Amino acid sequence: MLDVRRLQVLRAVVTGGSVSAAATALGYTPSAVSQQVAALEKQTGTALLERAGRGVRPTAAGLLLAEHAAVVERQLAEAGTALADLLAGRSGSLAVRYFATAGAALVAPAVAAFRAGHPGVRLGLAMTDPEDPLQDVLRGRADLAVVVRPGGREHPGLRLVHLLDDPYRAVLPKGHRLGAKRVLDLADLADEPWVGSERAGPCLDIVLDACAGAGFRPGFAVDSEDYPTAQGFVAAGLGVALVPLLGLAQRHPGVTVRKVRAPEPVRAIHAAVRETAWGRPALAHLVAALRETARAARPTAPAARA
Repeated sequence: MLDVRRLQVLRAVVTGGSVSAAATALGYTPSAVSQQVAALEKQTGTALLERAGRGVRPTAAGLLLAEHAAVVERQLAEAGTALADLLAGRSGSLAVRYFATAGAALVAPAVAAFRAGHPGVRLGLAMTDPEDPLQDVLRGRADLAVVVRPGGREHPGLRLVHLLDDPYRAVLPKGHRLGAKRVLDLADLADEPWVGSERAGPCLDIVLDACAGAGFRPGFAVDSEDYPTAQGFVAAGLGVALVPLLGLAQRHPGVTVRKVRAPEPVRAIHAAVRETAWGRPALAHLVAALRETARAARPTAPAARA
């Protein structure tokens, strides 16, 4: 492979028209310039310069290599600029994973704000794997995932940035007898038929753990894997449900929503990032955008709503 530095020296000689002019431009001695050109001629097996009066001129091979050296120099300069942009968070790409309600409430506005300030960074957005939402981050297929994680659990290799706590609410058919109470004890729902609003995973575990803490296990009469559908079943009188506040952005007119206590189930939403990627500027800016969006999205709904 041709030596890039020797090519640059040859180009300086061709551009300056003499060894001394190249030495002045490069800050070398004339002897050092001559040695570099001689080494390149030995490497290529051909003469690259010939005498022309008091100076030199390139041979056909010398001119060819000087032209390529100009291209190489330009590409190296572009590479340096591109690297500086990447290290400063002005370019590159980020793969982001999220679950449905976080996508609507947190990721979408955060991405819009991030893109406004970082238009050169490409974002790839996709839903998390419901079975194990952290695997894409751990295996390097994603740079960040917005996930629900129980508090206090360790995840080696990951840094979890808390975004917000999303409390669950009881969703009752409109006119239900428990709707007369402004706040429900979770045990009040023990004997009710339940409409499942979660698929198996961390969110369902939070609901089941809370019910266990209240001394019962819910009896699911209907299974549903999304909050709008669950509300529809509740409105039809088929049971009651627990739905987090972020999942109640669009409320069915046929339901009543009440706060619950003893205990109040809460899902903790985090941004998960690999420890080895932490500190990358573009990623840090995206996390900051998510945190700012989460501050604005923190549930402030009233305790009860008919």
